[in-house]
Amino acid sequence: MDQKMGMAVLAIICGIILLVLLLRKRAQIILNFLVRTVLGAIMVLLVNDILQKQGFDIYVGLNPVTLLTSGTLGFPGVALLYGIEVTKFL
Repeated sequence: MDQKMGMAVLAIICGIILLVLLLRKRAQIILNFLVRTVLGAIMVLLVNDILQKQGFDIYVGLNPVTLLTSGTLGFPGVALLYGIEVTKFL
């Protein structure tokens, strides 16, 4: 095997390794987003129920925007949604 062929094989192997790492990283990001979305939705439902039992009229609905916010930002996103709702009463 000459030097050019050896370098081409090494470049292909490195490319395959980088592709596998990129796909694994992307799958991890998507899974992390989905977990934060589900936990955010559960948190919104629980907080809505608790606030309703306490007699507060603060309610955050579940829609694509709130799910996207909670999935992207996590717990601070849910807190942001409730902060926006509170400012409507000021």
